Amino acid sequence: MLRSETTRAIVLYNRNFREDDKLVKIFTEKSGKRMFFVKHASKSKLLPVIQPLTSVELMIRVNDEGLSYIEDYREITVFNHINEDLFTLAYATYVASLADASIQDNQYDAFLFAFLEKTLLLMEQGIDYEVLTNIFEIQILSRFGIRLNFHECVFCHRVGQAFDFSFLYNGCLCPLHYQKDERRSHLDPNVPYLLDQFYAVDMKTLETISLSVDLKLKLRQFIDQIYEEYVGIHLKPKKFIDSLSNWGNTLKEGRKNEEDSN
Repeated sequence: MLRSETTRAIVLYNRNFREDDKLVKIFTEKSGKRMFFVKHASKSKLLPVIQPLTSVELMIRVNDEGLSYIEDYREITVFNHINEDLFTLAYATYVASLADASIQDNQYDAFLFAFLEKTLLLMEQGIDYEVLTNIFEIQILSRFGIRLNFHECVFCHRVGQAFDFSFLYNGCLCPLHYQKDERRSHLDPNVPYLLDQFYAVDMKTLETISLSVDLKLKLRQFIDQIYEEYVGIHLKPKKFIDSLSNWGNTLKEGRKNEEDSN
């Protein structure tokens, strides 16, 4: 049975279906992720609102046992900055796919919806997309059943130490207990410190982030280890981000040289 509903929504992706129809995966605030059917998409008035990473208020008909339908829309938000910058777009697409992977379809999760929406808005404002992605990755671990403690030593529970991480003990080691794991991660102590901060940071109050390139690389490498060890998902947008490190710096340098010459 279909039910009518008005809800905020974020388009995750769309794909072709038959000749001119589309299936559109949309994360709704009130009814979770749903697959929507849009007939004759190229000629439909809905075409502007079914593009990936579009935020919009939708009037929908929800079907709990199959495809849902969009009746109308209003208050559309297009993230122009995100869509115009390859790097920001890559990271925004990744966090959207991560949200998609973290919960089942049709599962209500207004907090996750708000978290994704706020992350995209901050990226749109030009705040560091790499660090925003790291924060999103860490806070969303709980959706995969993972909760890691970067705040204290797993043995003595001391805080404020130069921690390292142990995958053997699933937590941090202080200097007095480094010897407990010969294969500890040998992290820069700033990495577990920042991850502890990322768990608690309030995205609503986040205005500026400034981390060195070297530290961001260390964060990226360790979070990749966490996801490989504990989560085990391999998303296409993440593979694309990884490929950016091979040729993306060339694009960035070219863009910077062009700006310097103007």
